[in-house]
Amino acid sequence: MSAPTAAHLTTPIEPVAPVPRRWWALGAICLSVLVLGFDGTILNVALPDLAVQLHADTGQLQWIVDAYLVVFAAAMLPAGLLGDRFGRRKMLIGGLLLFGAASLVGTFADSADTLIAVRALMGLGGALIMPLGMAIIPSLFPPNERARAVAVMTSGMALGMPLGPIIGGALLNHFWWGSIFLINIPLIAVGILALVLLVPESRNPAVPRVDLPSALLGVTGLGALTFGIIQGPTDGWGSLTVIGTLVGAVVLLTGLVLRERSQPHPMLDLTLLADRGYRWNTLATVLVTFVLMGALFVLPQYLQSVLGNDALGTGVRMMPLMGGLLVAARLSEKLVAKVSVRWVVTGGLLLLAAALFLGSSTGVADGYGWTALWLAVLGLGMGLTMVPAMGAAMAALPEDRAGVGSGLLQTLRQSASAIGVALLGSLLAGVYTDHLDTGSLPASAAHAARGSVSAAQAIADATHNTALAASAHSAFLQGMGTVLLVCGIAALLSALLVALRMPGRAAAGGDGAVDVVAKPAGDHAQSEA
Repeated sequence: MSAPTAAHLTTPIEPVAPVPRRWWALGAICLSVLVLGFDGTILNVALPDLAVQLHADTGQLQWIVDAYLVVFAAAMLPAGLLGDRFGRRKMLIGGLLLFGAASLVGTFADSADTLIAVRALMGLGGALIMPLGMAIIPSLFPPNERARAVAVMTSGMALGMPLGPIIGGALLNHFWWGSIFLINIPLIAVGILALVLLVPESRNPAVPRVDLPSALLGVTGLGALTFGIIQGPTDGWGSLTVIGTLVGAVVLLTGLVLRERSQPHPMLDLTLLADRGYRWNTLATVLVTFVLMGALFVLPQYLQSVLGNDALGTGVRMMPLMGGLLVAARLSEKLVAKVSVRWVVTGGLLLLAAALFLGSSTGVADGYGWTALWLAVLGLGMGLTMVPAMGAAMAALPEDRAGVGSGLLQTLRQSASAIGVALLGSLLAGVYTDHLDTGSLPASAAHAARGSVSAAQAIADATHNTALAASAHSAFLQGMGTVLLVCGIAALLSALLVALRMPGRAAAGGDGAVDVVAKPAGDHAQSEA
């Protein structure tokens, strides 16, 4: 999203004439963001297969997920500025083309390192898709229809989340793992065609130029932080590589903050966090994102490698999480109207903590019924926290700062995703390695087994080594329990802070609806359909 310019701050917001085919055009945008929601969950189901077929260890699995998230987070703000300046529809189509090309290459990747590079390119494409899809809405809809349009678009992305594990599992059961990327191609083709035919071009040439040094500081700083956290369990937290990388990350990210504070129109406007409503609702949203990515990293490996489900069965068994999330998303608006955002978000965080504590007590003998129970509660907690918190964060800002506020919120969310996978994945890897017994294995097999529970299970199956399988299952559950316990404690502390510090009903903006910044008169829309 673009930063507020002088035009944003001084030019009166003018009503936007409704575009005749605006709801059809919104459908085209929804197809674009559906790809992101779909891709986010379909990959997690494939992680056990990738561990075995590409010989990827836990660190490489983390990077397959995080390469996308790091680039997505760091490139989102400059991508929004490029769209404002050169044309939002044009850059959105460019993002879809890049995402599709990277997906096609990923379909035939033959190594973990190649797939990591592909995921980074997909992250760059995603950085163009997400903010520009949202930024097009003000040029299509008058102010009284924007909240509904944003809700429809958000639902379009959310729809991809529960579909991802199901379709991904079905593909993995019948085809090779590359099919999870190939499925993106027809979705992208239809989305591009619909954008060309239905969505008018819009731009705002008055926005500032992209600040290249800030963009580079963001990419390298977040990348260095993620690399240091992922390499910690492998190289040792006291190694010069890990310490040097983490120190470098702190220096780079500090440089980014200092540079942005000195800019008259920053891409990353951290002064927005001075507003209590925006700050605490953003914190709640970021925490839920952190927990969600950690849970989605460990759950497929548990369901597939420990409980023995195939890929489709794994996807189906993750549905209580998505079901709880969708139910809570529908309930949250009614609950906010009756009480306040503060208490709904606090209740959601408490449910989140309860679910994580239940999950952390999962034992080797526990079946899927126990997992389904705490997954459903986890989904409810996520929905009751994220949906009202995101709406209240945006409603806490004046309309002429909604664009940069949305950009900051999404950047922090994606950063939390990347750090969540890195930090919680490293915690999982460290505990798993410490508790795994590989004393009876040759050196090469022991090294592979320590890489991931999926690799250990594959070796155990090939050698009929039941002791190795039992040790791997127990060690993984120790690691998963530790990860979920840490997340539960974080959720509990956050619930306490939100209850004490978050503003009350005023932060909800009346109805808690999310609005989108209306562009000023200088933001021209030209129909090219």
